Amino acid sequence: MHPLSLPPRLAFAADALAVIVFATVGLISHDHSFTALHYARDILPVLGGFVAVGVATGLYTRPTWRSYAVTWLVGVTAGIVVRALILRHSDLGKEATFLVVALISVLVFDLAIRTVFAAVRR
Repeated sequence: MHPLSLPPRLAFAADALAVIVFATVGLISHDHSFTALHYARDILPVLGGFVAVGVATGLYTRPTWRSYAVTWLVGVTAGIVVRALILRHSDLGKEATFLVVALISVLVFDLAIRTVFAAVRR
């Protein structure tokens, strides 16, 4: 079983967990509090973007590497843009750097979690 062959609920759980891990690492590395507000502002836009694009591309019903790549790239990017707007961040250099970190981190965490879930299901 490969990372894209998970049942829809398990695939969604892996994606959500990857975004939660990303947000947690970010909060730790930037010495932020672990409050519901901090988690909400960091998780909800990114997870919302990922899931919305995932549904639109069929990632949770007909998963392919193409639908995963589009979901990851467009979904995370949209989530980071929404987060920047909510937080009124205007430094494009910092936001671009944050976007690159988010894209790499979410990809690594998500594929790792999906791979573990797939291996456990065997």
